Amino acid sequence: MRRQHLTQLIGTLVVAAALVGLPATAFAVIAGSAHDLSGEAYTTEICNVCHTPHNASTVTAAPLWDHEETSATYTVYSSTTMDATPGQPSGVSKLCLSCHDGSVAIDSFAGATGSTSVTGAALVGTALANDHPISFTYNTALATADGELFDPSTDTTSLGGTIAEDLLFTNSLECASCHDVHNAAGNANLLQIANTNSDLCLTCHAK
Repeated sequence: MRRQHLTQLIGTLVVAAALVGLPATAFAVIAGSAHDLSGEAYTTEICNVCHTPHNASTVTAAPLWDHEETSATYTVYSSTTMDATPGQPSGVSKLCLSCHDGSVAIDSFAGATGSTSVTGAALVGTALANDHPISFTYNTALATADGELFDPSTDTTSLGGTIAEDLLFTNSLECASCHDVHNAAGNANLLQIANTNSDLCLTCHAK
């Protein structure tokens, strides 16, 4: 029993060490948040729905990934006034949608095929045309062409770094640019920056 407890503890520390760049407070605030699933029938743990310390998949967008990845095709955002060109969701956005598009069960992890799907407001589906565009390059060239976006390489956020450093993923805007799956900031709707007075929106949009 003691050895089993030690193994679990080591596993937890390995996951923690692997989450490079994750604020130390994240492990405290995810408990009780919308992504704390430890009270569900399929798990008693917080991290294991998404991560595993051993035998992880080869997904590179997140460390030690353990959840089935979606293979859905999406209707993406499109507008004649938009200078960027969103593609099919990729990277961390695809991992978010692996629960939130409804095509993969939440409890499809650790090699199991689950049966519990996201419902209600958390269900985004595969029609993303009415959602904020994701998986597009947001760089100086786009900001210049658009005229109403801050330059992500030089303009800063309330988090202390530039937009590119704090919110983008290799210059790509993804779901996790606005939403923090680990709820490190403790904001409503898992937002990276609280949207009081549209502060999150106005971090990128020069209005």
